[in-house]
Amino acid sequence: MGRAVARRNRGLSNWRSLRWKIAALVALASCAVATTVGVLVHRSTSERLMGLGRDRAFSALVSALDDYSRTGATPTDADPAQIPPALLQQAVSTGQHRTWYDDRRSEIPWMWAVQPVDGRILAVRVDMGSEMRSLQALDRNIVAASLAVLAVVVPLAVLAAELPHRRLRKVARTARRIADGDLEARTMVDGRGGDEITEISVTLDSMADALRDRLLSEQRFTADVAHELRTPLMGLVVSTDLLPDSEATALVRDRVQVLRELVEDLLEISRLDSGAERADRASVPLGRLVEESVARTGVQARLTVIGDPVADTDPRRLDRIISNLVSNAHRHGRAPVDVTVNGASIVVRDHGPGFPDELLAEGPQRFRTGAAERGQGHGLGLTIATGQARVIGAALAFTNAPEGGAIATLRLRSEIGPQG
Repeated sequence: MGRAVARRNRGLSNWRSLRWKIAALVALASCAVATTVGVLVHRSTSERLMGLGRDRAFSALVSALDDYSRTGATPTDADPAQIPPALLQQAVSTGQHRTWYDDRRSEIPWMWAVQPVDGRILAVRVDMGSEMRSLQALDRNIVAASLAVLAVVVPLAVLAAELPHRRLRKVARTARRIADGDLEARTMVDGRGGDEITEISVTLDSMADALRDRLLSEQRFTADVAHELRTPLMGLVVSTDLLPDSEATALVRDRVQVLRELVEDLLEISRLDSGAERADRASVPLGRLVEESVARTGVQARLTVIGDPVADTDPRRLDRIISNLVSNAHRHGRAPVDVTVNGASIVVRDHGPGFPDELLAEGPQRFRTGAAERGQGHGLGLTIATGQARVIGAALAFTNAPEGGAIATLRLRSEIGPQG
C-alpha cells in the first residue's frame, strides 16, 4: 500500500505525465477560446460604444449648428485650441463634419465633432469616460469569468485524464512484470473497449502469451536434450575409464569431462528455468564458506574477508555462485583474481578486458560470451550464477572497473552480523 501511494504521489508530481499534459492542453485550449471570445466581445463592444459616442457628438454638433444659425453663438465648452490637429486638418480639407475619439488623456477621453462654417471651425465634444469605464469593467469581468472557468475545467480535465492514465499505468506495470520474468502477468483486458489503450493491452497480453510459449518450448527442449544426452554420456564416461592410459586417452577423457559438465549445466539451467527451485537456508559464516568455495575451484585467487560476517542463505547454492564467478574470472579474465567479502557483499574481480557491453546491458546470455577477448565458453557459468542468485534472493551485478577488469558483485538479501 505504501509503495502504491508513493508511486501515485510521484505520478502527481511528475509534470511529464500524460495527466498533466492533457490538463495543460485543455488549459491552453480554454485560454485560447477565452482570449478569442474576449477579444471579439471587446472589439464588438468598443465599436458599439464608439458608434454611440459619435452619435452623441454628432447630435451635439447639430444642436450647436442650429444655435449658431439662429444666434451666431459658438459652443463655449470646447476650446478650439484643444482640437486634435489631425481632426482639424481633415475637417478643413473636406469641408464636412468629422468626428474623432481623443484619448490623449486616458483619464478624460473625449469624442470630438467638428464642422467648418463660414470660414470658422465649429467644434463640440462629449465625455466618453463612462463608456470607457464600462468597457474596462467588461474586460475585467471577462478575465474573471475565464479564470473561474479554468479553475473548474482544469481539475475536471485532470480527473478525466485519470482513467486512461490509470489504464496506461496498469499496462506499464504488466510490461515491467513480464520484463522481470513474470510470464503469467496479464492486463486482463477483454478487448471490448475499442480504443487505442485497449488495443495496446490486448497486444501486450498476446505478446506475453507468445513469449511464454516460446520460452517454455525452449526450456523443454533444453531439458529434453540434457536428459537424452545424460544416459549415453554416462556410458561414454565408463568406456573412457576402460581405455589404457595414454596421451590420446587423457585427451578423450578431458573432452568427455567437458561434455559432462556441459550437460550438467544444461540440466541445472532447466531446473532454474522451471521456477521450482527453492532455497534451503541456514546460518553460515561467509568468510569460511567463500574460502572453501574458492579452494574447490583449484584456481589462484586472493581472498580478503573484512570482519567475520554471518548470513542466512543457502550454502550449496552460494558455493555454486562463488565457484562459477571465480572460474569465469580465471577463464575469461587475467590474474590476479581478487575475492572480497565485506558484510553481505561478495565481490569477484579480475584484471582482464572486462565484461562486454552486451552483457552489461542485457545480462548473461547462455551460449554467448559476448566478446572474443573474453575467451571461449558456453556462457552458462554466469547464467547459472544469476539464476542461483535469484533463488536465494540475492542481487548479482556486473560492472567494469575504470582502470580495467571485470567486477561481479553479489549482495545477499540479509546479513545477520559478525559471528560471536
